[in-house]
Amino acid sequence: MHPRHPEIDPHLLSETEEQRELRTVLRDFFTEVSGPEDARKHQATPRGYDGTVWARLAGEIGVHGLAIPEEFGGSGYTFAELAVALEESGRTLYCAPLLPTVVLAAHALLYSGDRQACERYLPRIADGTLTATVAGFHEDAPAAGPEAGVQAEHGATGWVLRGAADFVLDGAGADVILVRAETPDGTRLFACEPTTVTCVRTPRRVLDETRRQALVEFRGAPAALVGGSGEVTAALDAGRAALAAEQVGGSGHALDATVEFVGQRRQFGRPIGSFQAVKHRLADVLVALEAARSASAYATACVALASPQLPVAASAAAAVCSETFRLATAEYVQLHGGIGFTWEHPAHLYVRRARSSEVLFGTADQNRTRLAELIGLAPRSAA
Repeated sequence: MHPRHPEIDPHLLSETEEQRELRTVLRDFFTEVSGPEDARKHQATPRGYDGTVWARLAGEIGVHGLAIPEEFGGSGYTFAELAVALEESGRTLYCAPLLPTVVLAAHALLYSGDRQACERYLPRIADGTLTATVAGFHEDAPAAGPEAGVQAEHGATGWVLRGAADFVLDGAGADVILVRAETPDGTRLFACEPTTVTCVRTPRRVLDETRRQALVEFRGAPAALVGGSGEVTAALDAGRAALAAEQVGGSGHALDATVEFVGQRRQFGRPIGSFQAVKHRLADVLVALEAARSASAYATACVALASPQLPVAASAAAAVCSETFRLATAEYVQLHGGIGFTWEHPAHLYVRRARSSEVLFGTADQNRTRLAELIGLAPRSAA
């Protein structure tokens, strides 16, 4: 059972001066290069994002290497700095694969303890020349049998993968896929550099086209064993914390845009924002957003400090931030009146991101159930 009371110094939940400066730089950067119109434009491209902007983000600002140790080509900061970047990317719906590459794949490599794999992939993730993702990262291991999940077997020259993983983030474009697969000795983690011959990748049509997903079918794909186990819970919890930071950023944009609109739109000779009913609705969003910021900050600190409280913090942040983003985007649409429901207005893009994000690492109810189990309020479900 996890202790119910937090063990993180409250001072670590506040931004440092350096983090505030980073936020200012990133907000200016994303305002310049990313936004709803950019997201619409890139939806029609094969890769789904601007490679030049991706390279600038890695090279000029160094976002990709913020949480990667210097020995592996990163800048040696912590997840707290990376969370700042993720929050600002969420404000503008930045559509490049930061979450699968810089969070899930990079942290899976770091947590694996496999120095050789880290030396091979992390420097290229840090400098922006390599994109990566993960597949089969379900906390309940795939059921045994040839029809379930991904299996790894010994081939003539090493390990090969067979099977399929669906709805893989950036699955159609990633240069490297970290795959959790079943072996005769249990679940293990593998690194696969897909080719068209042994790996068929089919883009899926998803609600949020700014975050692409794909069906990945492994047909004897060569793979290298990474680490000594297939444990991925810590990487998934880092993903939950990262997604929570994104959701806070998106919620902040929705609230700011709505407040600006209701201050300008006039009815009956006065701004609609002066009506009490509108004030109450926006106040509810603000209160929810502050709660989400607190939950996100705590989860971020737990990742940065490798705290044993991370599973609790990550599940709490996932539940709170998902519901806040849903509320903020609903009000974004409704308080804009008729224009908020149109295809031309950007509100629906944020609604799509909110609805897809809330099921990415488990729904709010699933994360609450996990949280209750972790703190001893409910019996653990059978694996």
